[in-house]
Parts: sequence; C-alpha cells; structure tokens
Amino acid sequence: MADPARARKLAVRIRQIVSAAIESQIKDPRLGMVTVTDARVTSDLREATVFYTVYGDPTQVEDSARALASATGVLRSTVGRQTGIKFVPTLAFVADHVPDTARELDEALERVRSADAELARLREHASYAGDADPYRHPADDEDDADDASPADLHAGTDADPVTDRRNAS
Repeated sequence: MADPARARKLAVRIRQIVSAAIESQIKDPRLGMVTVTDARVTSDLREATVFYTVYGDPTQVEDSARALASATGVLRSTVGRQTGIKFVPTLAFVADHVPDTARELDEALERVRSADAELARLREHASYAGDADPYRHPADDEDDADDASPADLHAGTDADPVTDRRNAS
C-alpha cells in the first residue's frame, strides 16, 4: 500500500498528462470536446480512474467514450513515459455526470427563486385575515384576571366550593 498523499499526487499528474495527451496526441475523429475533470488512483497504485465530460449531445458522448477506450493503450504508455514509475496503472475512463447534475440543480434553484419572487410580489399588497397580532399577551391576561370575579375564575372547573371558601379567608 502506498502513501495516500503519493496516490493523490499521482492522480493529479495522471489527470494533467491525460488531458494534454488527448489534446495533442489523440487524433481520433470520434473524439469530441472532452474535458478531464478528475482522476483517482487506488491505494496500491495499480488502477487509475479518469473522469471526463463531453460537450455535446449523447451520441457525441458515446463516440468519445469509444475513442477514449481505443486510445487507452497510447494514453497509458504516455503516462508511463512522463511519470517514470515502475508500474503504470491501468486507465479506466468514466463519464462524469456531476456537471449535468449541477446544471439540473441550478435550474431547480432558479425555478424556486422565481416562485419565491412571485410569492413576495403577491405578499406586498396582502392583508391579514384576522388581527395583525393574533396572539395573547401576558399583560392582557392580567387585565382580564383583575376584572373577573372569583366565580368567573372557577366557572367551568371542577373546583371544590368548600376548599375555595377556606382559601378565600
């Protein structure tokens, strides 16, 4: 097992080498506008996964995937030459769907913002259905208690009248 820091450094280097090689060495006409977004290397440095995105429609994504699969050997030998490590990791290319997900989230957030703006616009000229402050306040309760008679305080309760007379004296 290699040091995790070494695996991260190798992954960054592989990402740089593969993206430069795709741009300059690979001349496959099926290869679209490919962007290498990330690379990950296993802890034993034997396998590398390269994540990429393709700008275009789904057919261009499929064509680019086939082009990358056919160019894997050339890219692996380029990585081996430029890194100088004893064992060159095998390369696996995986289409990265994070940008698509991010775009969908941005669209959802925009829909929510517009709905929120519409709600704020409707709320500007709205009025309360009842009182502006529908809650009871402790000061109001004390005023009501002072005005009420002892019979009103016990109305509707199951209080014992004998005990109430003793407590009143």
